[in-house]
This record gives sequence, C-alpha cells and structure tokens, in this order.
Amino acid sequence: MNLELAGDYRAQWGEGPIWWGDSLYYVDIEGHKVLRYDPASNTEKYWEVGERVGTVVPRRKGGLVIAGDSGFSFLDPASGALTPLGNPEPDKPENRVNDGKCSPDGRFFAGTISLVKKEGDAALYRLNPNQEIHKVYDGVTNSNGIVWTADGSTLFYIDTPRLAVLAFDYDASTGTLSNERIAFSTADRVPGVPDGMAIDTDGNLWVAFCHGGCVVCFDQEGTELRRISFPCREVTAPAFGGDQLGDLYVATGIPKDEIEEEAGRLFVIRGIGATGLAANGFAG
Repeated sequence: MNLELAGDYRAQWGEGPIWWGDSLYYVDIEGHKVLRYDPASNTEKYWEVGERVGTVVPRRKGGLVIAGDSGFSFLDPASGALTPLGNPEPDKPENRVNDGKCSPDGRFFAGTISLVKKEGDAALYRLNPNQEIHKVYDGVTNSNGIVWTADGSTLFYIDTPRLAVLAFDYDASTGTLSNERIAFSTADRVPGVPDGMAIDTDGNLWVAFCHGGCVVCFDQEGTELRRISFPCREVTAPAFGGDQLGDLYVATGIPKDEIEEEAGRLFVIRGIGATGLAANGFAG
C-alpha cells in the first residue's frame, strides 16, 4: 500500500470525490471550483462556478450536476455554463448544499449544512430526473457522506454532529427512505468527526474523519477493519477509482489555525486491497 499525492492542485477545502469514466471529479468548496483529475497525465482541469460548491455528480447523458450556495445546477464541461435547477432552501441564506451522490436508479440525493451550526435546521433532499426537488429527511445539521449497498436496498448516511452512521431502507420505485436506525456510532472511537464516505464491493464503509487525519474502514455493524493515517488533519472524503476501482482517492482541506504542507492536496492509495462500487450518474 502506497500513499501518494495526486496532481498539483491545493484546495482550500477539497470534498466530494467521484470516479467517472477515466477521471476523478471533486470540488474545492471554498475555492468555488469543480475539478477533474486525470491520472494518465497527473493534471487537473477546473471550472470556476462563482460560489461555494459542495458536491458534483455526473449525468448519464453527459455533463455534470453540482450543488452549492444557490442549490442545484447543471454544469456543461465544454463551455462552463451553469443552468440553475432550483434551491431547496431559498429562505435559509445561512445554509448551503453540501455532500451528495446519486442512487443506483439515478436520483441525486444531496443534503444541506447549517453554516452557523443551528442544530436540526438542515435536511437531505432528492433531485428527481424530472428536476423536481423533494425533502426526504429532516432535522439535519451537517449533511455529509451518503452511499448505497450494491443491491440498492440500503442507504448509509452521515449527519456529522451525530458522530454516527445512519442506515435507511431505500425504495427505488419511489426514492423514499424508511426504517431509520443507527448502524453504528463513531463517538469516542476515532478522533475527529465523520465526513465523507465510500463503499466497497464487500459492503464495507470507508469513512473520512475531518479533524482526525484518517480514513477508517468499518463493516456495516461498525467493527473497525482498518485505519489509514494522513499527514494532514482535515481529511474530508474518500472515493474508489482507477483501474478496476482498486485505488482509494482522498480529498483534504486546509485548517485555519495550522500550517500543514500537504493539507488541501488530493491523495491516492494504490494497492488498497479493496475495490469500490461504481459511481451512479444522474438520470435527468
């Protein structure tokens, strides 16, 4: 297993990596950019989007969907043009859309974050292929990692301040969640707080710990299987990518109160010994 730097870009706050085609897409939230990392050339291309952007996902028909300060938008990679799709919380200027991913059936799920840490003031939303936006889960403070099992029947989800991974039954026919439960707690077990998350082909959950400088692999009952430490504290989100989805890419951010040489860089771990589930594209 080798931990390496990927590319040259240093994000203010890297987040939301997702592998699509032969490249890794991710965002720099505070840098207002969507990025594409090409491992073949070890270079990045980026698009300025003019606001904080919390997540990016691919569209099955081509192009990208992003979400941030002003809600959901299409992004045309060829021109950089944005097409607004709607803001789920126009009455809450101190909230923005944060992390999100698409379900296997092609719906885009993304949640909001209260930037002033108002407990329970955010929510998880669903953007349907017909571009309708629906609230699917309320009482959130800082919406983060979200993944589905290989059969699409279970959704795992992180509302960071709860220090836990939640689980729901997922109905692909309606895009609805039910049977909420705590899959496992991370409190007093790992430094920092749970942030982004990826799932592998064995169903294990790989969780990044912001402020904790690590990614931890858990089984679905919360048994810790592996812990990988990084040379920077703000480890934000992992994603499987590369050949056979056998590499683990990890985004990081720059802390406000400490100088860390490699903070904000994108990392890749080759030979991780696990393979990821393929990313889902937006069906709209």
